[in-house]
Amino acid sequence: MNSSNPILTRSSVVPSSQPMTVNGAVSKSLTLVGVAALTAVGIFAFAPGAASLAAITGMIGSLVLGLIIAFKQNMAKPLALPFAIAEGLLMGGASVIYSAAYGGVVLPAVAATVVSAFTMLTLYKTGVIRATETFKSVILSATVALMILFLIQLVMRLAFGSSIPLLFGNGPIATGFAAFVAILASLNLILDFDLIERAEEMGAPRDFEWVAGTAVLSTLVWMYISFLRLLGILQSSD
Repeated sequence: MNSSNPILTRSSVVPSSQPMTVNGAVSKSLTLVGVAALTAVGIFAFAPGAASLAAITGMIGSLVLGLIIAFKQNMAKPLALPFAIAEGLLMGGASVIYSAAYGGVVLPAVAATVVSAFTMLTLYKTGVIRATETFKSVILSATVALMILFLIQLVMRLAFGSSIPLLFGNGPIATGFAAFVAILASLNLILDFDLIERAEEMGAPRDFEWVAGTAVLSTLVWMYISFLRLLGILQSSD
């Protein structure tokens, strides 16, 4: 079976005598989310002074480990837990920073992430949103374009201390952009759900459950941070 999903396309999935299952992927995903959440709570509750270091370390660590897992999927199992810890550092650091700047945004962001995740799952399972090839191509293209935009913003911030006009700040355009990012992040969960089901259909080996778990975790963290930013902008506009 062919798939346009880049993770499945990069891997030559050979049917295994011990294939992965959807339940196994869900179990791995919940394990990694739990590790990341505990790490984030640890930073938020016990080491808020290290928030910036935690956020930077987590961002770099999750990026490096995520790329290794995506391109060397046999490394997913040993790297999955370190990846979850790195994502937890990023979440914890970001939570402290946004809480200090805006106050009261962490719990609403957690709630928005949980509600959005269950909403996407319901829409996917009921067929309201179908992971067609066109849908996947649009979401992947928009996600890549957004990542390039964020990279440009990072370079501008580090090199010149400036930001892309209107998009990264306060005001109605910035609010709309932040809402778009949160929606796009949520829609990426549809790709993750499709990845898990397609991998099971293709008879991917059991260790691929860890690849799926890291994909789900990275999307949830992106959703959470997107909601943090959106809520921060909305609160600053009051």
